[in-house]
Amino acid sequence: PRPGEVGYDTWPENAYETATGLMPWCGQSLDEKRGIVYVATKTAEPDFYGGSRHGENLFANCILALNAATGERIWHFQIVHHDLLDKDLPCAPVLLTVNHGGKQIDAVAQGTKHGLLFVFDRVTGQPLWPIEERPVPQSDLVGEQAWPTQPFPTKPPPLMRQQYTPEDASDLSPETHQLTLDRIQAAPNFGPFPAPSLNESVMFPGFDGGMEWGGGAADPDGIYYVNVNEMPWLLQMIETRHADGSMPIPGERDYLVYCGVCHGVDLKGNLDLKFPPLIDIEQRKTRAEIELITRQGGGRMPSYSTMPEAQRSAILDFVLSHGAPTATPEETRTPEPAVVADDANDEGPAYAFGGFRRWLDPGGYPAIKPPWGTLNAVDLNTGEIKWKVVLGEYPELTARGIPPTGTENYGGPLVTGGGLIFIGATADETFRAFDKETGEVLWQASLPFGGNASPSTYSVNGRQYVVISAGGGKSGRPRGGTLVAFALPD
Repeated sequence: PRPGEVGYDTWPENAYETATGLMPWCGQSLDEKRGIVYVATKTAEPDFYGGSRHGENLFANCILALNAATGERIWHFQIVHHDLLDKDLPCAPVLLTVNHGGKQIDAVAQGTKHGLLFVFDRVTGQPLWPIEERPVPQSDLVGEQAWPTQPFPTKPPPLMRQQYTPEDASDLSPETHQLTLDRIQAAPNFGPFPAPSLNESVMFPGFDGGMEWGGGAADPDGIYYVNVNEMPWLLQMIETRHADGSMPIPGERDYLVYCGVCHGVDLKGNLDLKFPPLIDIEQRKTRAEIELITRQGGGRMPSYSTMPEAQRSAILDFVLSHGAPTATPEETRTPEPAVVADDANDEGPAYAFGGFRRWLDPGGYPAIKPPWGTLNAVDLNTGEIKWKVVLGEYPELTARGIPPTGTENYGGPLVTGGGLIFIGATADETFRAFDKETGEVLWQASLPFGGNASPSTYSVNGRQYVVISAGGGKSGRPRGGTLVAFALPD
């Protein structure tokens, strides 16, 4: 926000000149009759350390109602204040009509990575049920000012566990149970808003939800259907100065802050999450090609067009030198301590995120007691969960006599007028149809690759079809590129 605008005082002075992030990346929803567009925004940057952006940081992590013709703000609600955990709103708002307090209310529902649902009157912005500000842990990082409270809806209830406790330790085997129990005791989870720290902790709900970019679907009866992940991750910050107190070499700190989160602090990437290594990038691309990608973005890579050219060039020099220093330690050494109290200076942020890491057991399964993925029906007339079922399975575990566990899931549901819910999303590369009233699986079919997308339906010559993009690539599964369509029975 600019001086004089709503939200300007939720940032340091003149932050609008340099602040990044905040854009909508998960889609928008339009109330065509009223001319209102509903937008969900992402986190402010840097995502995990806010020493240079003290305050609530409007309009990051917000649902915004805007005049579709003018862009004028009608109302907003910030779902995460001063986000430090990459808890941007992952999915587009869903428009539906509910019976609330004896009245028909046109509502908008916003899902979160915490597995929470915030429901508002879409015209006034008033929540349908009270939203409470609750205290959350505070950061021990020098220079950070974590927001003291975060909003929690009183209804509907959370669609997933909100904290990893010792009772949630994996029960796949006695050995796995003990290993996960030992780790949760050494690196505990502090609930849905753990404060980033140099000490490792368990991040649960995880970085990928809760809900993910597929979001939910609603029917005319006011029932909201959505799939949810229950995967633990690991959270740890790192100092951007060296252990001996020396300053990073040119480009190193900015690499850690902007690039290391995906490509690894050691430039070796994260193959599980499909983030490529940069240690050998000169063998695959020219410098000019890399510069173009950093300016324009491409695929999952965001654009850094607003970053000064000298800053981008320094990062590229660092990457292409494989992190080798260009000056001796004596030339870069500083008598300052390893942690800088205020990063709003030329030295840059004092901390960077240590990277995205799922917590998996030795067998490669989520290191938590199932379910690992669920499909949920939520009655938004009453604010109650109508039903919950596991979504997906690992056949090898089922063969051992373990009940279906659910899997990580990426991609949303489709609800039809015929009473069916179609969804892919799962790591078992299966497309399923559920009874929308009970959650019972009525039909399923194997896909050539994971259906990590939301299905669509269409009609040709009076015959109804449902189609899904089977692109795979999530949860360590193979990548593909296939559209698979199924004809519904006459």
